[in-house]
Amino acid sequence: MPSTLPDGDPVPADGTLPCGALAGLGERPFAFYVHVPFCVTRCGYCDFNTYTATELGPGASRDSYAETAVAEVRMARRVLGDADLPVETVFVGGGTPTLLSPDDLGRVLEAIDKEFGLAPGAEVTTEANPESVDEAYLARLREVGFTRVSYGMQSAREHVLKVLDRTHTPGRVPQVVGWTRAAGFEHVNLDLIYGTPGESDDDWRASLEAALACEPDHVSAYALIVEDGTRLAAQVRRGELAAPDDDAMADRYLMADEMLSGNGLNWYEISNWARDAGAECRHNVLYWTGADWWGVGPGAHSHVGGTRWWNVKHPAAYASRLAEGVTPAHAREILTDDDRRIERIMLELRLADGCPVDLLDERTVRTLVADGLLEPVRDGRAVLTLRGRLLADAVVRDLT
Repeated sequence: MPSTLPDGDPVPADGTLPCGALAGLGERPFAFYVHVPFCVTRCGYCDFNTYTATELGPGASRDSYAETAVAEVRMARRVLGDADLPVETVFVGGGTPTLLSPDDLGRVLEAIDKEFGLAPGAEVTTEANPESVDEAYLARLREVGFTRVSYGMQSAREHVLKVLDRTHTPGRVPQVVGWTRAAGFEHVNLDLIYGTPGESDDDWRASLEAALACEPDHVSAYALIVEDGTRLAAQVRRGELAAPDDDAMADRYLMADEMLSGNGLNWYEISNWARDAGAECRHNVLYWTGADWWGVGPGAHSHVGGTRWWNVKHPAAYASRLAEGVTPAHAREILTDDDRRIERIMLELRLADGCPVDLLDERTVRTLVADGLLEPVRDGRAVLTLRGRLLADAVVRDLT
């Protein structure tokens, strides 16, 4: 959830959506994202819309946040009307969602279920920092309806974690994964970051080995991005830390793909590997395939039927608007047919299933196949090769 908000068109005070957005509502999958913007400390690389206790200021409270989020869920029901919208996935991100109690997270989930209904077998995920949960917390989290936990492991090397300003110790991750399994969670994801200044190939290999030793059914591996305005960016600019090296990043990605696939985790999206289709993050798949979702929380983005909007950034402004019965939306945009086509190409091409070739220029596809960036077309789908995954941004530029 990036900390900056784009410009856009005004949103009516009651949040009413254009008629075109509501057309076909219920025919597409529907999901909720819930943003919890609180952190104990701010990681130096993080550009997300998060706040420590000293940054919150008056008008916002961690203790009252669940009820504020519930108010937006109720507003979502009013805005979307009476359409039958069983919620297929709920994803609670942050920040550190597990700074809220399991009962608070459960209250938000209960409101979603009451207002919309959770679909049978709904996937319900929360992100968590390894140091923010214990056995009792995880047991209660499972009781209130969560089915999946995604841990920010990032690295197994202490000196790498220190550069990233992560506060957990490497040994904490296996412990919390064990607690999570014991609590009855079938699905556990570990997030890793590669390319941190000072990280060696051996450090990255050790992180992959440590993650695999925990036997997660899903691993996400992301290249470090030095975001403007972060403490890490300032350190790189001053020459205190080296900027990530593109060639090293490519080597780390190849190492990740080799080790993860060699241990039964197969790529289904450029940065994500899963044990099988049942272990894939269904929530993110909905994002990548053009579903509808409502984003709850400050700075959260939503999308319904080609209309996208985003909430005000600060938790105090967010709470104030909902207390007044006014939409927390800051602005919105209505996507054109061409916008939606381009976004579909950008997102679906990241998937192992690929993108329908009839969305693409045939001559460009042939060139990219000849260059080894796309697999030979089968079943009407364009799919990236391993080399194509390394150069995915360039491939998308060529195709759009």
